[in-house]
This record gives sequence, C-alpha cells and structure tokens, in this order.
Amino acid sequence: MGKKKTQKTNAIRIVEQQKIPYKEYEFEWSEDHLSAESVKEKLGVADGKIFKTLVAVGNKTGPVVAVIPGDKELNLKKIAAVSGNKKVEMLHLRDLEETTGYIRGGCSPIGMKKLFPTYLAQEADEFEAIIVSAGKRGIQMEIAPEAILKMTKGKIVDITI
Repeated sequence: MGKKKTQKTNAIRIVEQQKIPYKEYEFEWSEDHLSAESVKEKLGVADGKIFKTLVAVGNKTGPVVAVIPGDKELNLKKIAAVSGNKKVEMLHLRDLEETTGYIRGGCSPIGMKKLFPTYLAQEADEFEAIIVSAGKRGIQMEIAPEAILKMTKGKIVDITI
C-alpha cells in the first residue's frame, strides 16, 4: 500500500513546481506547543535552524514578512528601516489568516495570498538549509535560504534582537 500521503500545502506545491529540493517533516502538534522551541524539540535539530515567519505592518508598505530564528526576537526598528517604513507593528493575530492565508503555527513565508516584502534574518547565512513552516501546523520544510529568497523575492538583512 505504501506510506499515507500528507495533504500538500500551498507552500509545498510551489516548492515542487519550482523543482526546488526540500525535506518535509511531519510531527504531532498541540495548541499549547506551537513555538519554534517546541518544533525544535519534536524534530531534534540544531539550535537556530528552525525559523519562524512573522508578519508585521508598516505605515507605508502595509504587510511585511520577517523570517527569523525561532530563538530570536524581531527588532521592529530594524525591519522598519530596511522596509522603508517609519513605523512597523506586528499584525494582529486575528488578521493573520485573512492577510496571508495561513494560521498561527502554520504560517509559511512561501505561498501567501500575496507576495509581500519578505526579509530573511542574516542568521540564515550560517546554514545550507533552514527549517520553516510548510503552511500547516505539524508540517515543516527544510529548504535552502536562497530558495526562500528566490520564491519570495526576499532579502537577507539584520532584523533580530
């Protein structure tokens, strides 16, 4: 019979259409354990390799996407500066799905409803591949930072604390 095929997320479909190599990780998740730290423990991977996708809103650009190491915090002043905004604040959680098409704990930088300005933390340069959400809770993908930049037209910048 073979292994049960997981439901393909929008992010995985896009990666496969672009013929970009990736590795998929599936794990049990719970509402209380959606953090990058929880994912790291479930997958047993190196510190700093799990990146979280955050969405903020700039006063000039509207939504901006930040992909940062799970153990770091987003510096709102730095992302405002690199994105051409005077001020940036986090997108309200209640607006996340309507804005991106994804929910908390399953927000991938790849395959959002629109192509928003995307900024990948410079720490990604330390890895050949990083792990980001594949667009659904309980599914992550390991992918080269350059591939994320290519698909999101993103930039590598210093945006963490």
